[in-house]
Amino acid sequence: MKLTHIYFIGAVLTGLSMSCSDSLNVDPTSVITTNSFWKTEDDAKGALVGMYIDLRGISEALFTTGDQRSEIYTGGVYGGGTYTLFNNAMTPDVPGHADWSAYYRVINTANLLLKYVPGITFRSESEKNNILAQAYAMRAYVYFSMAKTWGDLVIRTEPTENADPGKTQKPRSPVVEVFKLVKDDIEKALQLFPDNRFPGLRSMWSKPAAYAFKADVYLWTAKVLNGGSADFTAALDACEQVALADVQLLPAFADIFRYTNKGNRETLLNIHYEELEGGNYFWHMWIIGSAVPTNISQKAKDLLLPVGGGQGLMVMSDLVRNQFTNDDTRKRGTYFDIYTYNPGGDSTYYSNVCLKGTGVVTSGNRIFASDVILYRYADVLLMKAEAKNGLNQDPSAEINEVRKRAYGAAFANHAFVNGTQQANDEAILQERLFELAFEGKRWWDLLRFDKAFELVPTLKTQKDKQYLKLFPIATSVLSLEPDVKQNSGY
Repeated sequence: MKLTHIYFIGAVLTGLSMSCSDSLNVDPTSVITTNSFWKTEDDAKGALVGMYIDLRGISEALFTTGDQRSEIYTGGVYGGGTYTLFNNAMTPDVPGHADWSAYYRVINTANLLLKYVPGITFRSESEKNNILAQAYAMRAYVYFSMAKTWGDLVIRTEPTENADPGKTQKPRSPVVEVFKLVKDDIEKALQLFPDNRFPGLRSMWSKPAAYAFKADVYLWTAKVLNGGSADFTAALDACEQVALADVQLLPAFADIFRYTNKGNRETLLNIHYEELEGGNYFWHMWIIGSAVPTNISQKAKDLLLPVGGGQGLMVMSDLVRNQFTNDDTRKRGTYFDIYTYNPGGDSTYYSNVCLKGTGVVTSGNRIFASDVILYRYADVLLMKAEAKNGLNQDPSAEINEVRKRAYGAAFANHAFVNGTQQANDEAILQERLFELAFEGKRWWDLLRFDKAFELVPTLKTQKDKQYLKLFPIATSVLSLEPDVKQNSGY
């Protein structure tokens, strides 16, 4: 692995709040070394911001690995390279995603914080503990994301600060050992967070976000690694802890994703973007300017134009579009169907765009700078329903809380009634599709519920290739890490 450093950009410091009262006052530095750094509290805060910049660097990879292999997507008007993923046709040379080096960059920054922050004097011990808690949570989150993607991993808990191959070259450890580290780090983070407060814009780790993450981890190990009732119980307890914080379902579904409503009370953790900081993965799911027909409705023109950097590489598949009912407000808040009209007024379906990350239009240009939400309260409610069902408890309350917001006055027609454990699981999985489409969750949900080879069209004919549950390790990684072996089947 190449030696990595912490990089951070002064312009983003205004977007990432360190606390409610403290502001960051650090001279912009391109490369941080141990000789010039790790001396003061401000050094630690600057490095913490660097860790979140590194997280932003894997934002698109988190989405592509977590969503694009599912049944949600098909090619857009000009779809191209992304077919690798929703066709489930990855190879080591064409892995269809970023290699894992960027993930390890985030981990390395967290490891640097965990190594050096304890030796720095802080004005407030709780502030020091808060930074350490965030580093533990981040390291756990990235290892969790990687373990779901590649399985066994190289475990690095010390920072890479030189190019000594004896320290940088290591074989992969079994995935059960990775999850032990993940769970240990989560508990350390939860013990160190001083309280339940959220940072500004909810764009950094907090105790409630860590509890949501814990629920996610324990649901995975309960179902995928045979953790059973003990892990379901831990997930349920974590969800109940989240509910004690300042969280709620917003009354209107579409308001969650409004650009002017970032860091709202439904959000637990997001990757924050500002106008001048470039775009994110939502441009994949917007239409390219040259593909916008002239014979569309005025409503479509008002929404779509200006197009900005959209490319129309992927759109929601007909398979999923046709599962939404017209009385579900999530349909209107998740995607928009584009129709063309002939001179007689007859309409023909043309394509669709994602409405969860439309960004902001400024100076006549659309910038895809919507925040990327990693956890929100509706997700937690459905995880709680899943945990309760795993324990043979009635999940109706949580499912119906989500459905009441979704259907409004039509809720009575969609009220959920407790059924068999299998029927409940199917309902929860379906509800997660409607609620969380385009949010990087669906592929992991399909694996956790063991439904990928049943529900994804491109996998239905490949049931003999169970190795496809994992991604191939990129050839570029194998060339740099000779002790790492390729995943079976690739």
